[in-house]
Amino acid sequence: MQQRQTIRQVSLGAKGAIAILLLAISSGAVLTSCNPNRDETTVPTTQPTTPVITPKPNTQNAIIKAQTKGQIYLLEDKNGKIQLVARPVTIEQKATNQAAILEQSFKSLLAQSKSTTATNQPTSAIPQGTKLRSIKVNKDAITVDLSPEFTTGGGSASMTGRLGQVIYTATSLNPKAKVFLSVNGKPLETLGGEGLEITQPITREIFQKDFPL
Repeated sequence: MQQRQTIRQVSLGAKGAIAILLLAISSGAVLTSCNPNRDETTVPTTQPTTPVITPKPNTQNAIIKAQTKGQIYLLEDKNGKIQLVARPVTIEQKATNQAAILEQSFKSLLAQSKSTTATNQPTSAIPQGTKLRSIKVNKDAITVDLSPEFTTGGGSASMTGRLGQVIYTATSLNPKAKVFLSVNGKPLETLGGEGLEITQPITREIFQKDFPL
């Protein structure tokens, strides 16, 4: 009888201990959930990255887009000496390659008035009525075909001056380019009545050497 009471007391004691343990665990959980300063484990999230693709620049297109103005060459009397001087001209936005830019430059050059008197203002020795028949650009070679009016009128100084205007305007985008000059579709071998001999192709360097102004 005494043994049964002892076992019953032990069972009651065990149950009480378990109840106290459960209460303590529950209280701790409540305190933990209410504690704003508790340490939290943060799981980092990986954001998908979008690769940035930088397009390769097109050098030729960049040069053309940057070319807002072309150049033509006129003649100017500086202290009694005739010199070639560059003058900027506006190029239309539709010009998307070198040939188109040079074509517009030549049209502007040929529209300049021809002066027969020496002044301090830049002028042109190219005869009025001269037209650009065609212009072609092939790497470092430029072919310019003009109308027959280009060869008319003037003496040797006028012939030399107009030749320089054409050569320098044609090479305004590429100063080292070679120029093939023709009139009415035929290569120009001599210019004017005095027979100014033309070397084909001709460059700025050749012009400065053979035709000093």
